[in-house]
Amino acid sequence: MTTYQLQKEQAETLTQRCAIRVLNSIGWKVNYRPLPGPLGVIIVYPHTSNWDFAIGILAKLAIGMPFHFIAKSSLFEGITGATIGRIIRKLGGEPIERGVSTGAIARLAEKINRSNWYWLAITPEGTRSFRPYLRSGFYHIALAAKVPLGCAYFDFSRKEISLVDYMELSGDTNTDLQKIRDVYAGVQGCRPKQAGAIQFREN
Repeated sequence: MTTYQLQKEQAETLTQRCAIRVLNSIGWKVNYRPLPGPLGVIIVYPHTSNWDFAIGILAKLAIGMPFHFIAKSSLFEGITGATIGRIIRKLGGEPIERGVSTGAIARLAEKINRSNWYWLAITPEGTRSFRPYLRSGFYHIALAAKVPLGCAYFDFSRKEISLVDYMELSGDTNTDLQKIRDVYAGVQGCRPKQAGAIQFREN
């Protein structure tokens, strides 16, 4: 079996080496397979704890790629938000209004296609609390932009952060969701009972 575990010796920068060292010191390892191209969408699942953000940022720094991610717009608003927003933007955060029809899918797909390099990470559950389905935005963005989908996860049972699985979506929802389920089979979040089902809400 091919292993993709990142080692400090492979890191090209001090930031990467430090991030790998911190993760290793708390028992975590990072598995990473090079991206299949310069553009794409990544889903991060399951998302059940605030720890996911801290571990995810460390993994991002360890990999050394300038991944972007979706963050709720309220984090960028107000006096406190101005400071927090700057930090989140520096880390790669993109503000988006949740629960509002703003044409975000078309806008983000266009932004990806206008870029020379742009990988967007999304937590499809949209919340750390349990919900019986995933938000389908990630799926429609990837289809609209015609880019591959990467499947990232934090497996708390094995203390592994992994981004090694990539797929081309067919547009057949049932087939594509089954492929995603196969990737995440056996993966356990921090609070397993709060992980949403890998399915979309029926219209």
